[in-house]
Amino acid sequence: MTLSKFGLLEWGLSALLALVLIAAFIVLAVYHAPTTGFSLALLVLVSWLAIAAFFRNPCREIPGDVQLMISPADGVIKDIGIVSDHGIEPFAGQDALRIGIFLSVLDVHLNRAPSELELTYKHYRKGRYLDARHPDCHKENEAMTIGGTAAINGFEFPMAVRQVSGAIARRIVCPVEIGDKIERGAIYGMIKFGSRTELYIPVSDDFEVQVKVGDQVFAGTSVMVKVNK
Repeated sequence: MTLSKFGLLEWGLSALLALVLIAAFIVLAVYHAPTTGFSLALLVLVSWLAIAAFFRNPCREIPGDVQLMISPADGVIKDIGIVSDHGIEPFAGQDALRIGIFLSVLDVHLNRAPSELELTYKHYRKGRYLDARHPDCHKENEAMTIGGTAAINGFEFPMAVRQVSGAIARRIVCPVEIGDKIERGAIYGMIKFGSRTELYIPVSDDFEVQVKVGDQVFAGTSVMVKVNK
């Protein structure tokens, strides 16, 4: 397991600050107040470890069967349903099946591509910071959506993934651009702290959902959808 480059500023600067504070508290412990000094030094260390753990990047073994679309995020499935007011260009004029995932602050927050995807669409939406479990967060909160043409064994179809900020999460990282081709399972972005991730696929019998509301899923390993092509 490594630390994500997307958190370099946060875990890097906090590490420097932690080192300075720990050194100061050790001096306090040695020369003045041993119990207080060592306790504060330990508290600083634990706090930094908590920050670093948030930006962890665990190794994930991607399922070999390319017909299996994998989860774009760690978290809990909160809703599965057909939507028409998605506002996503690759699905213009048609409904889409949306699978929503809630991420707590304890989850890994890196996002992965559910399937091979060639980007033709990227859209940032300013918005509110409602709790990611709020029923209106998907349409009112700040969000970044990427989408385009996914491909499985020569079968092409529209697909999109939306990163949605939450009450705590206030920074979406998504460095990919239109024209990029993202490999299945590849990390393409991150939402910092509690948030929501949504997968959009066509409404068709070709797509067989493999999860249900309440399921715990993990980015890159949990199977979300089986494509029957």
